[in-house]
Amino acid sequence: MMRGTDRRVRIALGAAATALLFAFLGGAFVLLAASGDTAGSLLAAVGDPYIRSLVWFTLEQAVLSTVLSVVGAVPLALALHRIRFFGRGAVLRLFLLPQALPVLVGALAIIAVWGRNGAVSSALAALGMPRLDVYGLSGILIAHVFFNLPLAARLILSALDRVPAESWKLAGQLALPPLATFRLIEWPAIRPSLPGAAGLVFMLCVTSFTLVLVLGGGPGATTLEVAIYQALRYDFDPGRAVALSLLQVALTAAILLAATRLGGDPAGGFGLGGRARRYDRPSRIRAGLDRVVLVIGVAFVLSPFLAVLISGLSADLLRLVSEAAVRGAAVTSLVVAFSAAILGLLLSTAILLAIEALRPRVRGRRPDGADMPRLAGGAMETAASLVLVVPPIVVGAGWFLALRRFTDVFATGPYVVVATNAAMAVPFIVRIVGPALREASERSGRLADSLGLSGLSRVRLVDWPAIRAPLGLAFAFALAISLGDLGAIALFGSQDFVTLPYLLLQRMGSYRTSDAAGLALILGFLCLALMTLAESGLSRDRRPA
Repeated sequence: MMRGTDRRVRIALGAAATALLFAFLGGAFVLLAASGDTAGSLLAAVGDPYIRSLVWFTLEQAVLSTVLSVVGAVPLALALHRIRFFGRGAVLRLFLLPQALPVLVGALAIIAVWGRNGAVSSALAALGMPRLDVYGLSGILIAHVFFNLPLAARLILSALDRVPAESWKLAGQLALPPLATFRLIEWPAIRPSLPGAAGLVFMLCVTSFTLVLVLGGGPGATTLEVAIYQALRYDFDPGRAVALSLLQVALTAAILLAATRLGGDPAGGFGLGGRARRYDRPSRIRAGLDRVVLVIGVAFVLSPFLAVLISGLSADLLRLVSEAAVRGAAVTSLVVAFSAAILGLLLSTAILLAIEALRPRVRGRRPDGADMPRLAGGAMETAASLVLVVPPIVVGAGWFLALRRFTDVFATGPYVVVATNAAMAVPFIVRIVGPALREASERSGRLADSLGLSGLSRVRLVDWPAIRAPLGLAFAFALAISLGDLGAIALFGSQDFVTLPYLLLQRMGSYRTSDAAGLALILGFLCLALMTLAESGLSRDRRPA
């Protein structure tokens, strides 16, 4: 066990980080609940047929998106696991990119591929068939599947990679046919991962804001989060915004509780796919079907990226880059993103170090004191996932309504946006860095204790070598999240505070489609470059010495 002083310092830092997260996220919820006649507004909202239709559509699009994403991910993950082909690593990296692509850029890409003037509609028109209408439920479903199908496929593929090699050898020795292999080996491995994948996708879809804002087809295709934004920015109806926000928090809390009880990790996973060797009997029919599934899946995921590239290159990029508004928005985006990523990394690291400091006490021999460390560690883990219960648009709404009473809301906007983006990144940073820190503690903790390592020396020699690569990936992921965020900036954006996503939304609203395409390419390139650099740095760090 680490020295008492070192342990107390880590726990104190983690407690401070936890308190900050609870204060910021929980404070937004409390401020919403304390705004005006909350009970009356909530009762009026529950009795409003339109708001009930909002709740119904929010759940409907989330359920349909989840079913389409998970059902499509199962054969795609199986095909990726069964077939070993040149370029498989590139396909796995491709399936990482939708998580790094700004949602607004993804929405524009969906329009470019599936819209009335998109590639698919043009192909249908050439065949004499009607063009597609991407606005409304159909467009929202396509966009959600684009973002979430690769994520679900990676989670299911990770479950398949955990099948022991002995199972595949036994299947080869017994010459099991494809159906028997699926029934006895593949499906038992996939089935436990489905609740987690479905819970994660459902949570992401039920809190979707940008996709519904851009692709929604009017009042009939609006979710609670979009209605909160409209109530504050267009109607300025605080009572309605409060009621909608409380409904949204209650809905996400219930979903998160259900997902947890089903065994799902609400923050997801980030596996890259292993190299499990299979010995089961090959089948030409199954191999052919798997290749068809792979081609369709890769084409579906790759086509929006190609659309962004083609439409962006057709824009006047030199003119855009020379515009003072674009350069200012890019600088603002980078400043906000780096500030949010650094803050999120500091909070997450403090929480993780405290959880690891508390973990030995939970396993210790003092049963009378074992509950308090366990509860403290649980509270810190809850704080790390609190942003999943209180979505960014609700956080922004709470602070928007509170700050307008005391100061200029838009003057404090940058600080609220940075804090919100940092809180958004914390659950993902914790899931990326946490396993590496836990492994380092279990592998080298006792040796460090016997050598008397503590303080910065312990961090430098034990913790830092283990978490350096995951921290790089987490930092890049946090940067990409913040660079592409539109939730908080949609409320606090102004003429003096413009980020690239906010500027892109403005150009779309003024029907400057060429400028919007060029800005989408610039923004997408920034985010994807960060993820590519992080992944390459992670690979270099993993090479044997």
